[in-house]
Amino acid sequence: MTPAPSEPRIDIPAGGAGVLARRHLLEALATGAIAADDRVPESNVQPASLDLRLGEVAYRMRCSFLPGADTVERKLRDHVIDELDLRGDGALFETNRPYLVPLKERLALPVGVRAKANPKSSTGRVDVFTRVITDHSFRFDEVAAGYRGPLYLEVVPLSFAIGVKEGLSLNQIRLSVGKTTLTDAEIRTFHAETHHLLLKGGVPVPPEDLALAGGLFLSLDLKGDSEGRVGYQAKENAPRLNLTGTAPIDPAPFFEPVRREGGNRIVLAPQRFYLLMSEEAVSIPPELASEMTAYDPTSGELRTHYAGFFDPGFGYDPEGRFTGSRAALEVRAHDVPFMIETGQRVCKLTFERMLEEPSVLYGTGIGSSYQGQEETLGKHFAAKAPTSSPRPPA
Repeated sequence: MTPAPSEPRIDIPAGGAGVLARRHLLEALATGAIAADDRVPESNVQPASLDLRLGEVAYRMRCSFLPGADTVERKLRDHVIDELDLRGDGALFETNRPYLVPLKERLALPVGVRAKANPKSSTGRVDVFTRVITDHSFRFDEVAAGYRGPLYLEVVPLSFAIGVKEGLSLNQIRLSVGKTTLTDAEIRTFHAETHHLLLKGGVPVPPEDLALAGGLFLSLDLKGDSEGRVGYQAKENAPRLNLTGTAPIDPAPFFEPVRREGGNRIVLAPQRFYLLMSEEAVSIPPELASEMTAYDPTSGELRTHYAGFFDPGFGYDPEGRFTGSRAALEVRAHDVPFMIETGQRVCKLTFERMLEEPSVLYGTGIGSSYQGQEETLGKHFAAKAPTSSPRPPA
């Protein structure tokens, strides 16, 4: 896993198109297409993505920025308020303040290979906003083909002050080459003829019932459990949330349960953070990767999730022991209270072809945390938050 002193390369067949699998990521690390000054843990290499790690220092910024024609290092000098040491016990990131962290990994991508970054699922579930910045870039999270240079991560905790330290992984990167994205027609055909991508109650959704518009829409489950609990909302004025420990965290100081109203609906309070669950289950086969894309704001006054990657194998079992995994959705209303109902379409999946099927898939075999999930709280937490809210009317 230590970069070799050879010309950075990745073995991609001529004319190949798709998301690079784990084998390619390991090769990129071995040849220096992805490099770091220390050993990259092999456990950070996922079926179709790589977990990136925080470096030794963080900069507290007065504002966010994009470098444009400049380098990030040069641009940040005008905006730094303070410098924090992330070594040892790490540091505290306060809420609603932007921090910029040089990541341990850097890129020397071969010609034609591009990258995209997204927060890890566990990062979104604690309402921490992240996005990658590269030199000479006019866009967040998108890394130009052939890019050679450092990676920086902007981190903004929104609900909780968080404890972080060097080596912590808050986001992921995915490499790809050529045309990868399936069209709506291709998604419908794949679902009907090759593999069922979307299921409800363990039964495949009929192809004609798929909601498609630049991707596949998912809807909310606001029926909830036997007590009417549909998810959680973040508590205000919560204590520090330490993301660096290994012991499970009691969720009670941070989250409280949300219960449906009669009619299987809830009203979102403005600017509060909610964790809810999709009504449908998703199944990503080995030949595809997926991404939860940014929500279209014309569909309502809310943000339904942070964008995120679904690696091959999410919700997939070749032996048929389970049928899909539901998606956890991070939801926030903007300026006014906003009512949402069960079955309301609120988020969208896009699908990409893999360059080749990965040798390992998402799942418990590689320590994946959310296979077959029925709980929205992230992996940092020990169990459900206490059921302190009154039971709703039926």
